[in-house]
Amino acid sequence: MTALVIDGHPDARSLTAALAQRYAAGHGDARVLALRDLDFDPNLRFGYRERMTLEPDLVEAKQALHDADTIVVATPVWWGAPPALLKGFFDRALLPQQEYRYSKLGLPEGLIPARRGRLLLLADTPWFFLPLTGLPAQTQIVRNTMKFCGIRSVRTHRMLGVKDAKVATITRWLDRAEQLGTTDARRAGGTQAIAAEAASSSVVATS
Repeated sequence: MTALVIDGHPDARSLTAALAQRYAAGHGDARVLALRDLDFDPNLRFGYRERMTLEPDLVEAKQALHDADTIVVATPVWWGAPPALLKGFFDRALLPQQEYRYSKLGLPEGLIPARRGRLLLLADTPWFFLPLTGLPAQTQIVRNTMKFCGIRSVRTHRMLGVKDAKVATITRWLDRAEQLGTTDARRAGGTQAIAAEAASSSVVATS
């Protein structure tokens, strides 16, 4: 596996899930980790005072994080933040001395080997609202999570105004996700995948 695609949406019928699948199809050597299919408690019940026992699905997911050359996170934005499912995964899976640590000077050091990443970020917010609302979820995921844990180069791809997006726009987003997968596979020396099937008619204009 050269790419890990983390699908942070609770609904398999979502556009987020479709984008994750299309990226993986374009890549050809990628695994889609749909968090909704994992059996784990997303609540960090004791904070960092006491370590919770990792469920088998989390153990496997953490290994996948360390095996991948490229890590892609696909997520909607709800109330300015990622879904609780994705945040809970970060809380439980990214642990001190395993995915990050602090140096003697108190500076963070990322321990995830992947050096490239992408964020596929979906929001109902139209682009012209950004000066008013901003995208704090982007900062939270890219700078405070992915780069914090060692993924140095992360590119963000925004799909905005999702709820009012036309079919042509959604199709363009899906095609773009597949193209990104193909590009990353070439960079990693991987093989190209067979072209992905057209987006299912069940994919609706909701992030």
